[in-house]
Amino acid sequence: MEDFTPLINLQGSRRMKNEREPLLSTSDNSLEVTHNEHQHLLARPDLRSSPENMIVDVNNDNDSLTQSATKEDATYGSANETYDPSLHRTLEHPTTNVDTMIHLLKGNIGTGILAMPDAFKNAGLYVGLFGTLLMGMICTHCMHMLVKCSHELCRRLQVPSLNFADVCCRSFETGPIGLRRYSNLARNLVNMFLVITQLGFCCVYFVFVAVNLREVVAHYFFDLDVRVYLLLMLVPMVLLNLVKNLKFLTPVSLIAACLTVAGLTCTFYFVLQDLPNTHTVKSFASWAQLPLYFGTAVYAFEGIGIVLPLENNMKTPEDFGGLTGVLNTGMVIVACLYTAVGFFGYLKYGEDVQGSITLNLPGDQFIAQLVRIMMALAIFFSYGLQFYVPISIMSPSIKRRLQSEQAQLIGEYLLRVGMVVFTFLLAAMIPNLGAVISLVGAVSSSTLALIFPPLIEIVTFWPDGLGRNYWVLWKDIAIMTFGICGFVFGTYTSVARIINPNLN
Repeated sequence: MEDFTPLINLQGSRRMKNEREPLLSTSDNSLEVTHNEHQHLLARPDLRSSPENMIVDVNNDNDSLTQSATKEDATYGSANETYDPSLHRTLEHPTTNVDTMIHLLKGNIGTGILAMPDAFKNAGLYVGLFGTLLMGMICTHCMHMLVKCSHELCRRLQVPSLNFADVCCRSFETGPIGLRRYSNLARNLVNMFLVITQLGFCCVYFVFVAVNLREVVAHYFFDLDVRVYLLLMLVPMVLLNLVKNLKFLTPVSLIAACLTVAGLTCTFYFVLQDLPNTHTVKSFASWAQLPLYFGTAVYAFEGIGIVLPLENNMKTPEDFGGLTGVLNTGMVIVACLYTAVGFFGYLKYGEDVQGSITLNLPGDQFIAQLVRIMMALAIFFSYGLQFYVPISIMSPSIKRRLQSEQAQLIGEYLLRVGMVVFTFLLAAMIPNLGAVISLVGAVSSSTLALIFPPLIEIVTFWPDGLGRNYWVLWKDIAIMTFGICGFVFGTYTSVARIINPNLN
């Protein structure tokens, strides 16, 4: 990224000569706050130090943006409309619109795109086609909701930026009086589901690498159980995740991105050849399989955790939203890619499609085997970035219980090793890739992407900012109901499929 001078505060009367905004540190979860002219500024998160550009606020229970939440501050109408959060952000390395677009695409495209043909199998060709586009629209709308609430709360509290957990906490803290006591609970729930989501991704990564390596070795040499490959991966995975500084993982991340692009290009080459007629596959699968489709689809679209860090770090944050803004443009590209891979992948391989489209590529061609190896390496190298998020949330609570620096260092390394082993054990217990992806999507991704954003909007703008005849309230309730139904039925169906893989 290029170096840019910090944004200049154009509001002369509010110019803060001594303003200081430290970067979020993974070694210290407390946010430094400076006071000038009775304005309390929240620490500015640094996009560069975040995995997949995702920033989380780690167990921030004791910090407070205000000395007390007065009744006037807690109402929707009390927000200071003259305060512009973007003018108070001191950015060391702000991102351009193109940078933000690249980060947005990278943060949303992962193993989920390779599982979309399996999702279409559980929905049917045309139900999957229109359902994926609809899911993309709903998830994108929820991202806009989160950004809107963040801006409102920043104006209300007069702080430059907030992250996902802070937005949830502060919405409750400045919302209806009866809900204020639950503000810390709301923050902890967001962080908990972030941990569950990221550890779920790590489990998927373990299984993905193992099953693809098994296919290659079985073709050229001998066949072994997938758990053998999981065990062989354990030591290299532990060593990789002992690296604490993400700066040293940057070259690895770049290699993973290049391998992913090359692998997807080759995959499209195979999928688009000799496509059968659309009548050879089901237009609609069955009602019983739809929850599996929901889990996989929402898993693929779960990129809401990167939205606020991206918008907060932009040189021109006003370009992020809007009809033709960065968010809409990026998510249209993501939705089209997901739909294309799912549609043509299912049309090509039909009911034989597997949890990852790479497993369906012809085994007698060297390029197909090379694609499996490339994608396996790309996902292996990406594990550390996904693993960074839960560690950044959990490690501060471990360090607080230890006194010396040496004990804290040992404690963090033991935590890293323990969590890698934990994800390995989960992956070994459930080596069914498709079911694992659906379960992670149904349990955690639906909560973060479809349940929390509408809940935050209701609490933030209650009671006067919910539109005429409370249409915003009914819209948010409908989205939450959709997310809760997907959570319940998707989790039940995924667990049933894990217990009995041959369940029809």
